[in-house]
Amino acid sequence: MTTATAAKTQIPVHFDIVGSFLRPDRLKKAQAEFDNGEITQAELTNIQNDEIKKLVDREIDAGLRYVSDGEFRRNWWHLDTFWGFGGIKKTFGEHGYLFHDIETRKDSAQVDGKIHFTDDNPDLAAFKYLQSLIKDRDVQGRQSVPSPAQCYSELVRGEANIAALNKFYPNHDDLIKDLTTAYHDLFLALYEAGCRDIKLDDCTWGMLSDVDFWKDQNIDQKGTDELQAEYLELNNLAIQDLPEDLHITTHICRGNYASTWAATGGYAPVADKLFGEEDVESFYLEFDDDRSGDFSPLAKVPAGKNVVLGLVTSKKAELEDPQVLINRVKEASQYVPLDHLALSTQCGFASTEEGNNLTEDEQWAKIKLVVDTAEKIWH
Repeated sequence: MTTATAAKTQIPVHFDIVGSFLRPDRLKKAQAEFDNGEITQAELTNIQNDEIKKLVDREIDAGLRYVSDGEFRRNWWHLDTFWGFGGIKKTFGEHGYLFHDIETRKDSAQVDGKIHFTDDNPDLAAFKYLQSLIKDRDVQGRQSVPSPAQCYSELVRGEANIAALNKFYPNHDDLIKDLTTAYHDLFLALYEAGCRDIKLDDCTWGMLSDVDFWKDQNIDQKGTDELQAEYLELNNLAIQDLPEDLHITTHICRGNYASTWAATGGYAPVADKLFGEEDVESFYLEFDDDRSGDFSPLAKVPAGKNVVLGLVTSKKAELEDPQVLINRVKEASQYVPLDHLALSTQCGFASTEEGNNLTEDEQWAKIKLVVDTAEKIWH
């Protein structure tokens, strides 16, 4: 799987990460002090900057070619981005997200005006700092952004959110236009700041893969087919007509909160639309346990597109057997050529500030396992 790096050359990279890292204790302490009014935003930002610099140095030392800021400035993998658009505000729902045996905090996002991009978007500011750390180094900075479909699904989560949406957007087509334009403008701003790699994080397709969930909601296949078409339209509209050297990929997640999950099921129910029609270069897919299903849906991935196999779980510390990983990559190569495959962790280590149930040392051991195993496969 060959993609461009910041340093003008083409380097084959067959190992990767999803992007979020466990928050260091110093950062957690500073965030709590800020939330309690004990330190200023400027003081928090200085600590974030320092911890991100340390992280990037360690990512490079670990051999990673694509680096992130660990999402150290975010509370959530998705909501902070939504709150950063004009016309969307932070709010609280009646319930948090329901994961296996756990409910999250109740934060949500709600329309309070016409949706638009603004120059003070937090994702843009975050990338600019990341780029300042790597501009003279032979690595590519990646910005992870929750997908437009994910934003839409949040704006219709709960009766209060739906009522607010209908107030400002009685015409659904106007909503689609404004939301996708806001995203498109964000992507162009990131490009102008030097970004050449944007990953769309997306739980919507993971939820659509959970056939039992939709049965419990009394929603049949026709209903989920309509949702797939809507999600596909949102994502593709936002990423159309972008510069050719801006690489757009997507990570499909089934939920990642405090080492637990939200959805289960293989990719077969969404393979035709997701793999066949979403206009991205690479699919970062979860295959770390039996909930993920088998590799057969990968037959729907078009020739020339890449699949990053999330075979190494980020949810627990136990290290996978390298030979098992090698065998599974070989199995996946029956559907996607080996040159278009890569190995990675199944998700980030801290999709929210809580993080998964690992230590930082265990997190880095997982990354070393990914890099070392990939080098054995694609030596």
